[in-house]
Amino acid sequence: MAKKPLTTKNTLLLIWNTINFIRKLIINIVFFPILILVLIVGIVALSTEDELRVESGSALVLDLSGNLVDQARRVDPLTQLMRQGNQNSEESEILLSDVLYVIENATHDERIGAIVLDLGNMRAGISKLTAVGEALKGFRRAGKKVVAIGDWYGRSQYFLASYADEIYLNPRGEVFIDGYAAYNLYFKSALEKLKVKTHVFRVGTYKSAVEPYIRDDMSPAAKEATQLLIDDLWGSYASTVATNRGIETSELVLDADTYLARLDANDGDSAVLAVKQRWVDALMSDEEFRTAMVELVGEDKEEHSFRQVGFHEYHKLVKPQPQFMPVDSVGVIVAKGTILNGFQAPGDIGGKSTSQLIRDARFDDSIKALVLRVDSPGGSAFASEEIRQELLALKAAGKPVVVSMGSMAASGGYWISASADYIYATPTTLTGSIGIFGLMTTFEDSLAAIGVHADGVATSEWAAHSPFRPLSPKLEAAIQRNIERGYEEFITLVANERDMTLEQVDTIAQGRVWSGKKALELGLVDEIGDMPQALAKAAELAGMATFDIHLIEQQMSPEELFIQEMFASAAAWLPQQTQQSDMVQSLLRVWTRTLQEIARFDDPKGVYLYCEYCQLQ
Repeated sequence: MAKKPLTTKNTLLLIWNTINFIRKLIINIVFFPILILVLIVGIVALSTEDELRVESGSALVLDLSGNLVDQARRVDPLTQLMRQGNQNSEESEILLSDVLYVIENATHDERIGAIVLDLGNMRAGISKLTAVGEALKGFRRAGKKVVAIGDWYGRSQYFLASYADEIYLNPRGEVFIDGYAAYNLYFKSALEKLKVKTHVFRVGTYKSAVEPYIRDDMSPAAKEATQLLIDDLWGSYASTVATNRGIETSELVLDADTYLARLDANDGDSAVLAVKQRWVDALMSDEEFRTAMVELVGEDKEEHSFRQVGFHEYHKLVKPQPQFMPVDSVGVIVAKGTILNGFQAPGDIGGKSTSQLIRDARFDDSIKALVLRVDSPGGSAFASEEIRQELLALKAAGKPVVVSMGSMAASGGYWISASADYIYATPTTLTGSIGIFGLMTTFEDSLAAIGVHADGVATSEWAAHSPFRPLSPKLEAAIQRNIERGYEEFITLVANERDMTLEQVDTIAQGRVWSGKKALELGLVDEIGDMPQALAKAAELAGMATFDIHLIEQQMSPEELFIQEMFASAAAWLPQQTQQSDMVQSLLRVWTRTLQEIARFDDPKGVYLYCEYCQLQ
């Protein structure tokens, strides 16, 4: 038989078959043995978990590295395993509710005599940190001690550390409190060089989410509003820390000349300066801290350290078991992340998926009221209204709705909150941003520059629209009118729900972002408070003297739960990893996040309710 000629197509096919064979071989040789090893380690870990014992008087080490969130994103077990132990991972997440539950349990646990704050690379907004700080106050009121130890304290770490009885710093360490700033990347010139045309439609003087695509700098109006906002946030931060530490707010962030002068007066030693400024109580090496803690809580001779139990291990020991008997409850739904259309995984809000959770609460007879925990900068206007309509149906069924605003509940996050029976915000919640915009890009000039042109026929002007052709003036006018109508609907919604006039709402709208404290003065929220107050209010509105709390969330199958638990248990036995970080990686992360945000703009009408400066929290 004659052989087939070795054409280019056949050559590529041969190369692909070879690569595919090698790929499958690698999977069989490498992946499956690793999977088997993980399963074996997981089984051993699960079988030995019950052996963990907490000795009387032990210290609970709150080793909180990662993002403190209201709802964790669902991560596949293998990715979670590979990420385990990476202390610098920007993706690792810790549930705020878990931290609060652990501290509350430790407060009443006679086995726990102290808490050690080991904050590492913890990242969180001031609202969530305040909730943890208040829980630490309760622990201290029970006569137990809280100490903080760190090699370096940034703004978030130091805020939480200020709630401790004593703060210790490594002799080679530093306290760096820098205040708040709001800077964006601006792409106007870059888009012009790429010959990409950005068509923006908006209503609101301060609705500056689109500015990065049409300017090379921040507009004066955006600067004015943002400066007032970050001054408000800093005021809350400085007041809390200064009160906790018994120092003046002016001593937290020194101007450059004063800092350099005081640094020189201490031979350039920033750690010694931190003690002199009373930012920390003493300098301690790891060995000195170990010795001090042995004196406080006793020695663990096997580990050559002080008696202790870690946050994750303690949480596994004390976490509540699921209840299967329905009891009268206040339901809790977490609406965290960008508001998108359709069904979304936990960590994002889906117009369909979040509505389904609310619908589940409506038809669950054991749920008598609902607390909607909102932690969102907004997103799709269509999906936001879809969720609000489902909340209205829940209220019509006789079940009161209370909103608890977390770090942010702005733009679309405020839209889904506005119709609640009662709204709580923390003093530093970012909310408001009552405005609307549309964003479309066309590439006709980019393509023309490389000799590509679009042409054809259509049955109407509307059908002729394409990203590869210029946007017609009539279509631009139609979109702008749609945006203006959307803004009118937004301020009308707020006026009706908050018992205000359109003029009053328009004055405080225009896309302006407010702190929770200011939002209370403006009538956008009902009271300053957090989840405990929201739960109590929901029960009160439902006429319940006693109640249980029922978290309503997307359920995993028993198989998924087993695999997740298996991988999580195995991960705890694996060695710690490290991650190198450099300027290039940081820049790539910024670009990646920017592109991801652009890709998330999926509203069917191209209309968005989004807060651009909510990354401050």
